[in-house]
Amino acid sequence: MTEVIHRLIEQYGLIAVFLGCVAEGESAAILGGFFAHQHVFIPWQAFLAAALGAFGGDTFVFILGRSFADHKFVIKLRARPGFSHAYRLVTSHPNIFVLSNRYIYGLRLVGGIAAGLSGIAAARFVILNAISSVVWAALFCTVGYVFGLGAEHIVGQALARHERLLIALAIGLVVAILGWLAAHIVAKKELHKGS
Repeated sequence: MTEVIHRLIEQYGLIAVFLGCVAEGESAAILGGFFAHQHVFIPWQAFLAAALGAFGGDTFVFILGRSFADHKFVIKLRARPGFSHAYRLVTSHPNIFVLSNRYIYGLRLVGGIAAGLSGIAAARFVILNAISSVVWAALFCTVGYVFGLGAEHIVGQALARHERLLIALAIGLVVAILGWLAAHIVAKKELHKGS
C-alpha cells in the first residue's frame, strides 16, 4: 500500500503542492520542501509549484474582487469579520498589505477580495503579489526541507518509504492544526473588536 502511495506522490505530488498552495496552503509548501529533501521531488520544482500556486490563488481572488464584486460569493466574503480591517489596510498601505497578506492565515481570501475592491492598479498588485509569492514559497519550502533534515537525523539516514509518508502526514497535520488555531484566534479578536 505504501508503495502505491509513494508512486502517486511521485507522479502527482507537484500538482498537489500547486493546488494546495492555490488555497491557503502553508502545509502544501512545507510538504513540497519535505519531499524535496527526501529526493521525491526536485527542489526547484517543489519551489516553483508552491510559488505558482500561491501567485495563482491570490491573483484569482483579486480578480474575483475586482470583476465580480456583486457575485454572492464575493458578497459573502465581504461579510466576514476581517474584511473591513483588510479593506482599511489595503487602502491606507497598499504595497505593504499586498506583500504581507499571504502571510496572514485565515484572512487571505478576504484580503484578496479587499485588494480587488480597492483602487490598487492590477499591474501593481501582480508585481507585488509575485514578489510575495516567491518569498513565501522559498520560506515554507525551506521549512519543509529543514523538517526533512531534522527527521532524517531523528529517524536515521535510511528513512524507509513508509516512514517518510508518516512523517510527512504528521508535519501536514501539525501545520494544519496550528494554522486553524491561529485563524480561530484572529477571528475571535476581530469579533471582539467589532462588538
